[in-house]
This record gives sequence, C-alpha cells and structure tokens, in this order.
Amino acid sequence: MTKENIKLNENDVNLLNIAKLSAPKALKFLKSSQKGLNKKQVEESRDSNGVNAITKKKKSSWVTRLIHAFINPFTLILLVLAIISLFTDVILSKDDKNPATFIIILILVLVSSFLRFIQETKSTNEAKKISSLITTTTCVLRKRVGRKEVPLKEVVVGDIICLSAGDMIPADLRLIQAKDLFIGQASLTGESEPVEKTSNQDLDAKTALEAKNLAYMGTNVISGSALGVVIAVGDNTLFGKMAKSLNKKAPKTTFEKGVNNVSWILIRFMLVMVPIVLLINGFTKGNWLEASLFAISIAVGLTPEMLPMIVTTCLAKGTVVMSKNKVIIKNINSIQDLGSIDILCTDKTGTLTQDRVVLEYHMNVMGKEDSRVLKHAFLNSYFETGLKNLIDLAIINKTNEECKTKEELISLEKKYKKVDELPFDFERRRMSVVVQDATGKTQMITKGAIEEILKCCSYVEYNGEIKPLDKDLTNIVLKKASEFSEKGMRVIAVAQKSNPSKVGDFSIKDEKDMVLIGYLAFLDPPKDTAKNAIEALLINGVNVKVLTGDNEQVTNFICKEVGLKVNKILLGSDVENMSSEEIHKVVEESNVFAKLSPQQKAKIVTALRDNGHTVGYMGDGINDTMAMKAADVGISVDSAVDIAKETAGIILLEKDLMVLEKGIIEGRKTYVNMIKYIKMTASSNFGNMLSVLVASAFLPFLPMQPIHILILNLIYDISCVGIPWDNVDSEYLKTPQKWVTKGITSFMFSFGPVSSVFDIMTYILMYFLICPTMVGNSFVKLSGSGDISLFTSLFQTGWFIESMLTQALVIHFLRTEKIPFIQSRASIQLMVLTALGIGVSIIIPYTPFARYVGLSGLSWLYYGCLAAVFILYILLISLVKKIYIKKVGRLL
Repeated sequence: MTKENIKLNENDVNLLNIAKLSAPKALKFLKSSQKGLNKKQVEESRDSNGVNAITKKKKSSWVTRLIHAFINPFTLILLVLAIISLFTDVILSKDDKNPATFIIILILVLVSSFLRFIQETKSTNEAKKISSLITTTTCVLRKRVGRKEVPLKEVVVGDIICLSAGDMIPADLRLIQAKDLFIGQASLTGESEPVEKTSNQDLDAKTALEAKNLAYMGTNVISGSALGVVIAVGDNTLFGKMAKSLNKKAPKTTFEKGVNNVSWILIRFMLVMVPIVLLINGFTKGNWLEASLFAISIAVGLTPEMLPMIVTTCLAKGTVVMSKNKVIIKNINSIQDLGSIDILCTDKTGTLTQDRVVLEYHMNVMGKEDSRVLKHAFLNSYFETGLKNLIDLAIINKTNEECKTKEELISLEKKYKKVDELPFDFERRRMSVVVQDATGKTQMITKGAIEEILKCCSYVEYNGEIKPLDKDLTNIVLKKASEFSEKGMRVIAVAQKSNPSKVGDFSIKDEKDMVLIGYLAFLDPPKDTAKNAIEALLINGVNVKVLTGDNEQVTNFICKEVGLKVNKILLGSDVENMSSEEIHKVVEESNVFAKLSPQQKAKIVTALRDNGHTVGYMGDGINDTMAMKAADVGISVDSAVDIAKETAGIILLEKDLMVLEKGIIEGRKTYVNMIKYIKMTASSNFGNMLSVLVASAFLPFLPMQPIHILILNLIYDISCVGIPWDNVDSEYLKTPQKWVTKGITSFMFSFGPVSSVFDIMTYILMYFLICPTMVGNSFVKLSGSGDISLFTSLFQTGWFIESMLTQALVIHFLRTEKIPFIQSRASIQLMVLTALGIGVSIIIPYTPFARYVGLSGLSWLYYGCLAAVFILYILLISLVKKIYIKKVGRLL
C-alpha cells in the first residue's frame, strides 16, 4: 500500500491543521499540557472522544455462530441429500411413505453441527481467557501521577505519550518533543524505510501522511525518543478509518488450505463414485427409485461430516493445553505451524542466557579498574530516556554498590543535569547523553559496541595522557576487549567529549573526535535449563540456530556453555557481502550468526525458508521483528517490546526454550490426531465404497438398506469424537509434522481394500451359509415374500454389524504403528466411545427399534464366523500396515 492509493477523509484535514500548529498551540487546542491530563480530564476526554479501540467486526451472537456451524461443504451436501430424500421417500411416494432416511440425515447434520458449535464456543471462550494474559501497554504522562504504563485502550485524546525504541504508537499523535526519532510506517503506507520525525511545525505538508510531526496508530518507533500529544483515538485515527474501509479477510494459512484440500479430495471422490453405484444398482436391480435412495445413502456414508468438528476440537484442545504449559496461541491455527518447525532461530540474550546482566569490570584502556569509567557510564545510563536495557540497569546497580566505598561516585545524579541525548538505535549501536556539571561545563558521554565507539573516537586516554588513536593503540584496545569476550563477557566501550554543540544543534554529527576512556565487561550467565532444552529440541528434530547482534567471541563461549555445537560462525559483514546463492548455501552449514543487523536476521530466516525448512524465530526486541515476520512462526514473550508481541503468532509466558519445546510437542499431537481422523475415515469410506460396488454388481438385492448405512455412519461418527483426546505415540512427536495431503490417497488405496476383503468374505458367509441355515433354504430357492424379506434382512444385519466392528477396530489399528491395546493404548475417551459403538450396533437388531429399520437378530453361528473373520482381519491389516510403513516410511 502506498500513499497514493490511500483515500483520505475529513479526519485528514484535522490532522493536517494540527500539524501546522506550533507544539504549544497544539497542546492548547487539544486542552492538554506538557504534564498531561488529570483524572477528571481523562474521563471527560473518554466520554467525548470515545475509547481507543478499533471497532472490529461485530462479535457474532450465539444464533449466528450456530448457523455458521451448519455451513460447510459436508453439511450442505447432507442437507441437499435430505431434501432429495424428503421428496422421493415422503412427498412423491405413492405407496409406503417412509421418512426414516430423511430423519437420520437430519440427525447426522444436527449432531455434527451442534458438536462443532459447542466446541467452537468453548474455543472462543478459552481464547478470550488466554488473550487476557497478553497486554500491550504504553507510557503516558499524567498530572499528579507522572509516567505511568497503561493498556492501549485507556489512552485518550490529550494524553501525553512517552515514546522510545520498540514502542507501538498507540493513537494518532502530534509530536511535541522528538530526538533522532525514526518511525516504521510500513503497516500504514507500505514504505519499507523508516521515516524521520520531528516536533517542529510543518507548514509544507500537503497531506497528513507527509507531515513530519505526526505519528500514527499502528506504526512503531524504530529508534530515538519523543513525547506526543494524542490527537485521535480508535476509529477516528487514520488507521481506524482505513481498517473500516478495507476490512479485507485475511489470506488462508497453509493449514487452512490443507484442510480445504482434504475436504475437496473426499467430495470429488464421492461425486465420482456415487453415480457409479446408482447406475450399477439401477441396471442390475431394475428399481431406479430404490437405487437412487441407496446412492443418496452412500453419498452420506462417504461424507466425513465430523471433519470440521474434529479439526476444531483438536485445535481448541491444543490451545488450552498449551496455555497451561505457558504457551499462548494468538491464532488457533498456529498450533499446527508450531508442530511443523524443523529449525528454530533464536536470539542469545535472555533465551540461552539468564537475562540477568552483571557488570563484572569497569576498566581503563590498560585493563585496570577505574572508577572514572564507571562514573561516565553511570551518567550515560542514568540520564538515558530511550530504550533502557539490562546493561543500563547493571551499570546503575554497580554504581550504587561502589558509591558506598568510593566518594567520587556518590550522588552523581544530583551533581549533574541532563542537557540532551542521542538515543540508541540498532544501526549506530551506541547512545550518547550530554550532561552539565555545577560549573556549567558540558560533556558528551557515549557508550556502545567497541567497533562503533572506535569509529567516533580520534583519541584515547592512555597512561593518564590523551593520545591520538593510531593503529597500534587501536590493536591494543581490540586485543584487550577480545580477551574478555573469549571468557564469555560482553564488552562495551565508553568515550567522552567536552563542550559539544549547544542544545538544539546537538546531533549524531557530534559523535566524532571523541576520547576513548575505557571498557565495561558484563557477564550474562547461561541458563541452567538451556542445555537440556537444546538437547530436547535436537532429539525432537528441531535444529537450533543462534542469530545475535553480539560479537562472535561471546556468542561462541555461550553456545559451548549450553552444549550447542558450533559448526561455523558467520558474521553480519559476511552475509552482507554474499550473493543470494551463497547465503542459501551457508545458512545450511552454519548454526551461529553474530554481529547481525535486523535486516540480516530476516535475510537468514528467508534463506532457510527458501531452502524448504519450516522456521520459527524467537525474539523479544525491536531488532527481532523483521526476522519474526519473515519466519513461518513468530515467537515472543509477554515481557517483549510492543512491536515484537504484535508481530508474534505465539507468546511464551516464560522466556525459556523448555517451555517452547512443550509447545512444539503439543502442536505435533494436535496434527497427528487430526490426520488420524482424516486418513482413517477416508480409507474406511473407500473400503465401504468398494464393498458396495462388488455387492451391488452380484447380489440380487441391496447389500444394506439406505437407513442402515445412515445409522452405521452416525454410530461411527460419534465413536470418532474421542480422537482429539487420543494418546499419541512418542515416535510421532520426535519429528516435525508438516501438513501434507498427498499421502491421503495412497493411504486410502492401501487400507480401504483390506476391509473390503472381509466385507466380501462376510457377504459369502451370509449368502451361502448363515442366511440359508437360518431361513431354511438358499436365496434362489426361496419363493415366499416373507422368506425373501427375512433372508435379505439377515444378510443386511450381518454386514451392518461386521462393518461397524471393522470400522471401530481399524481406528485402533491405524492410530499407531505399534501393536494396539498392548504396545499402544488409545485414550479412555476413544476406547469408551468405540466400545459403545460396537455394543450399540450388536444390540440394535435385538431391540423393538429393529422392526422399523429392517434389521433381524442373528444366530450364534454368525458370531462364531464373525470371530474367525476378525482374527483374519487383524492378521491382514497388521501385515498391510507393516508393508505400508516399510514402503512409505511412516503410517500417519
């Protein structure tokens, strides 16, 4: 999206008018002040200007959700079949009007749709609870309160917002103070480069988007710091107006496309096979109405109407389990994405380390402890108003400890006052403050990465003298810093310069001709859990790659400490000079990347994805957001900067790789249980279809009445409701699970015919042995309609029971590569439901209900034969399973 294709409205005129006011006049116009609003003014502003929230699509009522539960390809097909059955069986029937088929189809629709509605409602309620655990806040300045972190929703027009690197802009703002402020506006304008903003009047801007002193909701601070007064909130912001007018549906994820592909594979299969069944039965039996009803029932039997409910239940269950494991899923479909990760890219600080930085040494250039270096570092960190980090806190804490014994460090914050500053950014990798002492002398103090500080230094304080920073002294500095880096310490340099430019003229250009005065060496100890976590991830098929802005020596030390074997360290400077082909090659060879810029991190992640990997990126800083967007799955923590939390699809409540490992495992469980239902149902339906085709071609009557097929389908579907809670073999959890649909067809063709073999065996036993024995004669010798009806009913009952038993049994055999019930047991839920399904199918023929559906009780001879069929079925399905696994490499 570019500025040219954004339609501006009357709100744009108001923004532009405020941009042309001076900062004091803008504050006055908005009834605010430099100190912000008081409590009463906040309430008044909220009443008159509304809440700071974009009006999203209205939450659907339970009635709407219930209607939507009925709208999917499978239920729509069933409803069409129900209407056809209503006309053929009831309305147009001249003889015996039988609404049973119509009623059973409606029951199927109601059961699957209501179960989906219940699960989606539970999922929505759980998602609300989970989302409440993640809050994005902003810093406001209010009278008699001072600086205060508040949720974005509580921001009102007239509030003074304090901004620093990493912050999301909470509303439309008129900047009243800004220092080296750069804002990323890509979400609003599509501009990839950050835009510099100031607090000056902008009389030249023709549109609000061109105004240099306005910042907009939905954008974020790349670097610098600022104060801004809120002009508009919620729907009245430029972002709010655009969101309302565009309101486009988000593109389908790989997971959603995968489920849709599966749905259409099954539907196309049904559309091909059902007409064949209709034609065979119509020509062989001569009764086209009966053949039509049978074909309708077959269509229903081939429709996996529980698929939407099973998928929803699996995802909802996974979301809840993950939340209990301190992994928050922002988008329910991200669960499967998490399970498919085969490479995890992660920052070093806080993930592999304890996120608890300690200042170990403050030294002069010769490597001797020097309080003067600590003093300058304290002044820089204490007076910084930008992005405070663990290093600043470590410096302040160390100074507070040292001042007890060193008088020169006492009350430094009172002896100096801040004049100006240059905030930290990830390009310069340094920050500067200007302070003034009691005599009026001003001094610029800069701290940052060794290489960056050396770039702005012309002199060095060596042996008590100020000397030009020549090549020899530069080598001494780098060597000394390297010694500490190799011990796992992070080293930064401190420099100073007297009497820089005056206030208003002070800028990055002043960071030159400085004097290097010393180093600070910090220790960020590795986490106790990091080694076990990396080992666990590797065992589970996830390779860990470290992408950090820190130097190679520190990174190498920490990686070794946590047991990550360093294959090859690649530096940001190496990446920058490589061609695309070279990058795609080296990202496979290297597992540690140091001194990276945000753009280089994203480039590495993109190269890994291009190579066919599913990549997760874990980070918490503004420098990680580009890489998180480039990854398949962006992962952050609840303590991350705002833009990182907004970018991530998954939030960890603990910054720990062990927590993430649990989430990955649960994602894999969710996928396996979904694919179980899809593959088992597809193969079962295909097997039934083959059986029907064979029986239709050779039997003088229908192998099963339409209503029998519908009842059978209903019992089987209810049995499958327990699949989302099923246990998953550990073997399936050791490797990434990528969503693929191409294996479904081969699975169908491999296991479907196995059940058909035993269906046909049952046909033979029923037709030539069991039914003749019970009726007293073979079918061809029967003359009375009563005997023919009994023979037909017994035959259909025999296949009804055998079909349900094989379908229930196959669930347990195809859910695992192991021996079912012995080496791998299903969950209690699944075992109970399948047992009930078998029990109900056996009992129905002996109940009064059997008369209405045309089923009859069978003799002990049938059950003896059925036991023999079952033993053979178990042996054959086990053999085919073994061959299939050997050929394909895995079952599911």
